Amino acid sequence: MTCSHNAENLNTFAGLPASRVAKAVKGRISGDPSIMIRGAAAFESARPDEITLAGGGKFLKNIGKTAAGAVVVPSGFRCDEKTTIETDNPHAAFARVLALFDRSEGPAPGISSKAAIGAGFSCGGDISIAPFVSVGENVSLGERVALYPGVYIGDDVVLGDDVKIFPNVTIMAKTRIGSRVCIHAGSVIGSDGFGYAPEGSGYVKIPHSGFVQIDDDVEIGSCNTIDRAKFGKTHICRGVKTDNLVHIAHNVTVGEDTVIVAQAGIAGSVTIGRHAVLAGQAGIAGHLEIGNNATIGPRAGVMKPVPDGSVVSGTPAMPHRQWLKRLRVKPRLPEMEKRLTAVERRLKMIEDEPH
Repeated sequence: MTCSHNAENLNTFAGLPASRVAKAVKGRISGDPSIMIRGAAAFESARPDEITLAGGGKFLKNIGKTAAGAVVVPSGFRCDEKTTIETDNPHAAFARVLALFDRSEGPAPGISSKAAIGAGFSCGGDISIAPFVSVGENVSLGERVALYPGVYIGDDVVLGDDVKIFPNVTIMAKTRIGSRVCIHAGSVIGSDGFGYAPEGSGYVKIPHSGFVQIDDDVEIGSCNTIDRAKFGKTHICRGVKTDNLVHIAHNVTVGEDTVIVAQAGIAGSVTIGRHAVLAGQAGIAGHLEIGNNATIGPRAGVMKPVPDGSVVSGTPAMPHRQWLKRLRVKPRLPEMEKRLTAVERRLKMIEDEPH
């Protein structure tokens, strides 16, 4: 077992030349490529040794007012008074800049003497396991894995390279996690699915013997719950991103590069396609299929399948344009009720008149 770590001394970070920043984000630099950049900051508060973003609109018009030493801008924008880095997608480029200058500390290098490690444990190099981490038996960790305080790892769990598991995350037995996965504080991966068979006036619990598989480049928000399958697997495919407070039930498949926003809930055996978006508080009924590139609006209640590329809103969910039309009518309902009542009265008076 090799568990070494080479940590950078954060207090001695001297910064990076603007040219290296530009290379890291595949941008075109104009101005002084040698200017040293020591961090990233907001447009209004950036200092001369920091880089900021001017993605468009008022920021580009006021670029001379920022004190930042360098600015990420859209391709084709020219400014003689600032060192700029041009990219086709400045917002994505600036996200990479933020990652480049992220000096946040993780757990101390190596395995803490206050961690509990089960039999059959194996790991790659450069790992960090904090105090009060509990690792079960036959667990395998890849290279550069960081387990923060309070993490629980069950038996037979496999983690790939460059995985970060933040404090108080629970990963139950048999879970499979790929590389470059980040799971934020308080989430529970592989808990028992919700299933009961009615029997008389009570219920018989249905055991769930499957597991959860999380593929590469997934980020799971805080306080998510992802249930293991009844049989087979609950599958979170490559590139999925979830917000905080998301629930994914047993045997769900979430397709590649799908985004799930806070407080969304997905019932059992749902299949979600690639590059879908589930907005906040959306609810998906069980055994449905959500198509590729579909968008589920906020607080939508989905009771039937959603085709590829569809945008649905409301409860029950309907095509978004149809929902907008209904939404425009709702504020007028009290007045329409008054008018309808008045019409009914007039009709009754007409009917009651002697002929």
